[in-house]
Amino acid sequence: MLGKRYQKIKKEINSSKVFTLEEAIDFFKKSPHAHFDETIEIHLKLLIDPQKTEQQIRGVVILPYGTVKKKRIAAFVSPAKEAEVKEAGADLVGGVELINKIQETKKCDFEVAVAEPILMKDLARIAKILGPKGLMPNPKVGTVSTEPKKVVEELKKGRIVFKNDEGGNLHQGLAKVSWPKESILGNIKAYLEAVKKARPSGVKSNFIASAYLSTTMGPSLRVKL
Repeated sequence: MLGKRYQKIKKEINSSKVFTLEEAIDFFKKSPHAHFDETIEIHLKLLIDPQKTEQQIRGVVILPYGTVKKKRIAAFVSPAKEAEVKEAGADLVGGVELINKIQETKKCDFEVAVAEPILMKDLARIAKILGPKGLMPNPKVGTVSTEPKKVVEELKKGRIVFKNDEGGNLHQGLAKVSWPKESILGNIKAYLEAVKKARPSGVKSNFIASAYLSTTMGPSLRVKL
């Protein structure tokens, strides 16, 4: 059953209308709010074949106005790098000893992992623990680096990784309803630019079939890009 608030907002939407990004943001801001600061999400339907590795979309972007949720970062580094990644904001720092602890406990108290290349051979021992959770550092998305401090700083500022799902779609929370309109719009535009740059060479330039914006508890609005 859909709540009364959702139904009320839904009635105000012209189902045939395609909104501009600005119009959609204005609509969310004037609509009745939930009892918490909802996230504004973007949902993209892509004209790709997700079964083909060469057509999968994966990329990185630094959102100029930060992320909607601060994530705990683990940095797997050599002793010489520990102090600098702690200073950069890493929540969990260590090398082989930290890897051994995770191998013993099977617990991962973090949401993003960064690693120096020299630690990757040791991290291979816990790949079966990190991999299924999407926590294994990956050079393709920049989480394996000889400059882990820089990566941690970028993650703290708003760096996110995106990847299409099994249906060839992208879903991403990009802002909070309470944020200034300029901040919401800035994050959305930065994300869309990064997605377009991540287009595989074998996929047509107009590979975004449709785009919708929604809030956590509200209906979605189709938007033109």
